[in-house]
Amino acid sequence: MAEDQYLYAVARIRTKELALLSASFFEQLLSAPDYESCIRLLREKGWEGGGTDWEEMLSGQRRRTWELMEELLGDTSVFHVFLYANDYSNLKAAVKSCRHRTEPANVYIEQGTVPVETIRTAVLENQFEDLPEEMREPAQEAQRVLLQTGDGQLCDVILDRAALDAVYRAGKESGNEFLKLYAELTVACADIKTAVRAARMGKGREFLERALAPCDSLDVKKLADAALEGEEAVKRCLEFSEYHEGAAALEESLSAFERWCDNLMIRRIRPQLHNAFGLGPLAAYILAKESEIKSVRIVLSGKKNHLPEQSIRERVRETYV
Repeated sequence: MAEDQYLYAVARIRTKELALLSASFFEQLLSAPDYESCIRLLREKGWEGGGTDWEEMLSGQRRRTWELMEELLGDTSVFHVFLYANDYSNLKAAVKSCRHRTEPANVYIEQGTVPVETIRTAVLENQFEDLPEEMREPAQEAQRVLLQTGDGQLCDVILDRAALDAVYRAGKESGNEFLKLYAELTVACADIKTAVRAARMGKGREFLERALAPCDSLDVKKLADAALEGEEAVKRCLEFSEYHEGAAALEESLSAFERWCDNLMIRRIRPQLHNAFGLGPLAAYILAKESEIKSVRIVLSGKKNHLPEQSIRERVRETYV
């Protein structure tokens, strides 16, 4: 689709942005006395569902976002870069369910590029040829590792790395600067979190080389070397990268760093609010909704579990609008 062909789609997105949750609305949520009050506030904003299980409400928001993109574009394959993580999460769930012969409720994610049933059947019946080519090898390897060794963590590492590689490859091949930026930030932030966790757990080089996904904005070899030295070395490594501000967040906690990563993404996409052309505003809207859903989940979970308001506030992400 040419740049000018996005004009109508962008105009529609501008009207949808008016319904995005603002910072002032999140203040209302945070100040609400209890979970039920939060649900009422969200319903007044058009968020349907809720009750005892907020996941229904959140999944409905995500589903409507993708229905909107299908309505505007018809073919949403240009946004598959946002969905590969869901595919590999579903693959991970299928592999683990196959081993344990049990399948917890709500273990699969609706939105993906591969139908959930295709993934389930491929794993259950060893029909990996039914999967997209790039998923076949990691799926087989993860299943083999889990069945032979019972090492669930290694299974996760194999599929998480495959997901990051898929996201990065899609971003690079898109030819779109916005999607390239998304892929770069996604992989770099995931690598940093992995390096910190590996340092804390005393993981060796083999683990790090398997888990860290190459990207342009980080030298993953240096990051692996730092992780082998310890968490402080990882922070020093970051000080010489474009993620140096994240080192301060790591001083606070890994949770604070994850929040910093999400906020960095929002800050980098916010200029799309003023862009009237191209794919950027649509892609930014998808990411804004995902960030919004994450923050709502944080608030509802905190309220449901009677956490202090300040504790919840520290985890809520910046808003797009």
